[in-house]
Amino acid sequence: MGFNQFFTYNLITVFQCEPCPFQAMPPVNLNFIMQTVVILGPAYPFRSGGITTFNERLAREFQQQGYDTVIYTFSLQYPDFLFPGKSQYSDEPPPDDLRILQKVNAINPFNWLIVGHELKRRSPDLLIVRYWLPLMGPALGTILRQVKNNKHTRIIAITDNILPHEKRIGDIMFTRYFLKACDGFVTMSENVLHELRKFEPVKPAILVLHPLYDNFGMAVTKNEARKILGLNEEDNLLLFFGFIRRYKGLDLLVEALKIVHRQPQAPDIKLIIAGEFYEDENKYQDKIDQAGIRDKIIFRTSYIPAEEVKYYFCATDVVVQPYRNATQSGVTPLAYYFEKPMIVTNVGALPDYVPHGRSGLVAEPNPEAIAEAILTYFRLGEHQFIPHLRSARLQYSWSGLVKAIVEM
Repeated sequence: MGFNQFFTYNLITVFQCEPCPFQAMPPVNLNFIMQTVVILGPAYPFRSGGITTFNERLAREFQQQGYDTVIYTFSLQYPDFLFPGKSQYSDEPPPDDLRILQKVNAINPFNWLIVGHELKRRSPDLLIVRYWLPLMGPALGTILRQVKNNKHTRIIAITDNILPHEKRIGDIMFTRYFLKACDGFVTMSENVLHELRKFEPVKPAILVLHPLYDNFGMAVTKNEARKILGLNEEDNLLLFFGFIRRYKGLDLLVEALKIVHRQPQAPDIKLIIAGEFYEDENKYQDKIDQAGIRDKIIFRTSYIPAEEVKYYFCATDVVVQPYRNATQSGVTPLAYYFEKPMIVTNVGALPDYVPHGRSGLVAEPNPEAIAEAILTYFRLGEHQFIPHLRSARLQYSWSGLVKAIVEM
């Protein structure tokens, strides 16, 4: 039997095992004091994207509240041929205030059993696992089934998505396999909670607002940020931030900017594209040329290091999230933290996080509506939105997330 046949046979064997029968969360033991926490999911040395940053910040909050906390991350997350960006790994120094163990090989079933057995013996009081992609369902679901055998650890999944934006064969099977291994769930949007209930109608689940990313440094003035980034201090600037994938609608924003610049007496507005392409860059470059707005685009399309993130948000006038579909977005809490108004599309939980006319503007996901929102924003000015941004920040706390998880 060749390696591929051997690997496939063992993977099928894992999935042919009977799923664990449903068990509700154990009744609360009033003498139980939670002390040890494991977070299972992406962390350093993987790049500080949304999930990695979230996990590390959550670990710090648990530590600050006195919990013995460790992160179990991947030794191999994606094979290189499946990873859409240039590199999975950070070239920044490791965080010196966190315990991070590289343990999980996402494609090796034998590793899943080994890690699961290790966590079973470690017997943490609470295991928090991140679920964002069905591709991770086999590895994480198998690990969690081993852990559950200790009859002690409570397993809570933070579910960024139940099913992904781009559908693939196996999504439903892998998701169901993962969810059956968990005791309870945290979601950060009504859409995800609703989708979760199609798979798990009974187990405990709560909706918690996505906390603010407050670990990218203090804000600087707009002029200072623009000087550091080499931007014109007088420009009207839009910011599109994050990995570039089809569902995020950058092409809609390019079309919208073309419409803006065809309007008589429209202000001169430029767009900063700050983030790495996770799909074919050429189709976006062609669209920009066809729109005739290349001189209105500022490209910063390499990976943005964590220490530079604040400059992009502080330099801009408004953050635009022109998504075709979404659950929630890690860009939104960054904009709140740096007190930047947003233009978002009316998809997923984006309008819930960005109430129209208060934290920003909501538009339908088409170029004409986005263009109108851009023109409206610059007509109103940022002073219209800053007071609500400042007051709303108080709702999005890491301590609130920890409290909700522990109480559940």
